[in-house]
Amino acid sequence: MTISKILHNSNHSGNNMASESHQKSRVKDCPLVTLHKHHHENGNLSVVENFNELPFELRRIYYLYDIPGGEERGGHSHYDCEEFIIAVCGSFDIMLDDGVNQRIISLNRSNTGVLVKSGIWRVLNNFSSGAVCLVIASEEYDESDYVRSYDEFKKLTLGKIYEDN
Repeated sequence: MTISKILHNSNHSGNNMASESHQKSRVKDCPLVTLHKHHHENGNLSVVENFNELPFELRRIYYLYDIPGGEERGGHSHYDCEEFIIAVCGSFDIMLDDGVNQRIISLNRSNTGVLVKSGIWRVLNNFSSGAVCLVIASEEYDESDYVRSYDEFKKLTLGKIYEDN
């Protein structure tokens, strides 16, 4: 699946959509996306562009590295921000949770990532030595966009009744 085929509601209105993003988001709506690999004798190249490989405008890029063995990253959800997460080097797992269903995805290819929708709790763990996690985000950093308490996340997702993945 390519990201450009994914429908995206770009109408964000801050924390006023808190219950909507957490009520409607599902782990099954967080696709694994393989970027096109341009193969050359001197190395490969993969490209990420706004509204082509991403269903949003890139607003922030950050990366995680030098993660000590056994440590976890993430442990939050967002009200509005969507993220495309790639293991550009090494490997790690990402656990996605929508309040009803959980899904674990192993990322280990530099041209494959997962699109994490707003309202989804994520935990990154099982980092290999030398792993580098690249995150492409739809929003600039805003602490008020984070839900950092799992108990608060569960309250926001209370009432979800679907059981499909």
